[in-house]
Amino acid sequence: MSLPMPPILHSLPDSLPMEGAISVVLEAGVPIFRASQTVQQRIEALLDKQENETLTSEELAELDRYAEIDDYLSFVNRTLRNLYQRPPQTAA
Repeated sequence: MSLPMPPILHSLPDSLPMEGAISVVLEAGVPIFRASQTVQQRIEALLDKQENETLTSEELAELDRYAEIDDYLSFVNRTLRNLYQRPPQTAA
């Protein structure tokens, strides 16, 4: 059985803090990784700006990198949930 490969992260946004960027919460005993409030606020600010005006090329690239991180965290969280839902295997 092969495991699916995680999405490739090409680069991280310059605005991503190196510490405190990710929070971990428990949902039904499964650790779930989420972007911190600071990161979520930056993403919301970019999305709000995008609704009202054109983002600069740097801002668009930053938003794309955050989307890649979101894809990566979603993959990690799905993988963890699947592992926790799988019945334990017994040794033969």
